Amino acid sequence: MKNLFIFFLLSMFFIQCNNEPAPTDDWNKVVDGIHVRTGLKDDPNIQTVIGACTTCHSAQLITQNRATRSGWEGMIRWMQETQNLTDLGQAEPVILDYLAKYYPPEETGRRKNLELYDSDWYELKL
Repeated sequence: MKNLFIFFLLSMFFIQCNNEPAPTDDWNKVVDGIHVRTGLKDDPNIQTVIGACTTCHSAQLITQNRATRSGWEGMIRWMQETQNLTDLGQAEPVILDYLAKYYPPEETGRRKNLELYDSDWYELKL
């Protein structure tokens, strides 16, 4: 009985501490074209993407990947076949357009040149 009473007190304490309203002002805040909560690029269709994609996985899974439209479609098909993703219906072309526009393949190659700010540096002539 004593353990139950302690559990009750702790529960009430945590409920009281966590009973503050969520900061709704920042829920859909966009800074420099980035949706702050998700890290996704802002767009009129971002809520469709958030609703369809982030119910199962983090938005970081989107931002760390790059693909063509058909590549993104292949990922959607894989999720439908193996991860129980439901048919996206009319939202699918909207989502594919968004992903292909903002997260296309990037050419990777040699790293960018270092920017040297020290005025004493000079170019070597061979």
